[in-house]
Amino acid sequence: MSRIAAVAAALPEHAYAQADITEMLLPLVTRDPGKQRVMRRLHSNAGVDSRHLVLPLDEYRRAVTFGQTNDRFVGEATRLAATSLLQALGEAGIAPDEVDFIVFTSVTGISAPSVDALLVPLLGLRDDVKRVPIFGLGCVAGAAGIARLHDYLKGHPDEVAVLLSVELCSLTVQRDDDSMDNLVASGLFGDGAAAVVMVGDARADRMGIAGPRVADTRSRLYAGSRDVIGFRPSETGFRVILTAGVVDVIDANFPGDVRGFLDRNELIADDIGTWIAHPGGPKVLDAFERGLALPGRALERSRRSMAAVGNLSSSSVLHVLAGELHGAHAAGDHGLLFALGPGISAEFVLLEWDRPVAAALAA
Repeated sequence: MSRIAAVAAALPEHAYAQADITEMLLPLVTRDPGKQRVMRRLHSNAGVDSRHLVLPLDEYRRAVTFGQTNDRFVGEATRLAATSLLQALGEAGIAPDEVDFIVFTSVTGISAPSVDALLVPLLGLRDDVKRVPIFGLGCVAGAAGIARLHDYLKGHPDEVAVLLSVELCSLTVQRDDDSMDNLVASGLFGDGAAAVVMVGDARADRMGIAGPRVADTRSRLYAGSRDVIGFRPSETGFRVILTAGVVDVIDANFPGDVRGFLDRNELIADDIGTWIAHPGGPKVLDAFERGLALPGRALERSRRSMAAVGNLSSSSVLHVLAGELHGAHAAGDHGLLFALGPGISAEFVLLEWDRPVAAALAA
């Protein structure tokens, strides 16, 4: 099995109110007054109060090429990844040269060598560290990354594995694109990063790590949904695909998937005290609550994250998890972490706090 030792979230220093971001983007995205009215309405109803951006607001007014944007991605992603990883390792009491396995994920920029490789000499990681950079999973990659670390650590119980997620969504906003997809996405997504440090059972026992263990995972890919969420590469970068069909997929599949997953572990929904949902947007969170018949405030931490920083793609569910780990948990508490991404794909991670954790110690 495996155990989560620490999770650290990182955000760019530039933070702006949603209304200020909207006014900056309006003339860049569309000159049509009717479309601008729609864009203002969509942004004001997005459940987002503020967002962190990797660039100062005025810099987004400048026309740049995809190459220039991606160069900026590589530099800023490396910086944010380093910040989050060092913080997470420090909280776990693990040195960089003790890391054995790294999964890096992003869908908002590309780099070869990948960002995880750039971190090896920068942070003093070993030159024989095993690396798996992932591209294309989008918002689901935070949950999927934890699941894949768990898979690895089951076979390497004395090792340390790390998930790094960096999403600089603001660099993908398309100018002169007044499609409904872009009008919605330009009001939802923010920039951020997160690092998860996990250890195998033998390492956890030796170090006395009390974080939750990963009890089980499940992956799903829903047929016929490939055009519901995603990115379409173009000359100007990644054009977002974001349709209302995601709610239909949730309604049709999530209740049965969650019941089946919990049943496999001899649990029911009432046994889950902590729900850690990817904050994909207000309608997505509403669909999760409706489909799973959750109590009114079950996804409150996800909604608060959405309001404070927006949707951070793969980093979002990890930001929610980081906040949850700071709370108190009794032995026997269960949590369910889940997310959706392009495909449509879904990942479910069942967590169990089998050792008590006090809030003061966890913080």
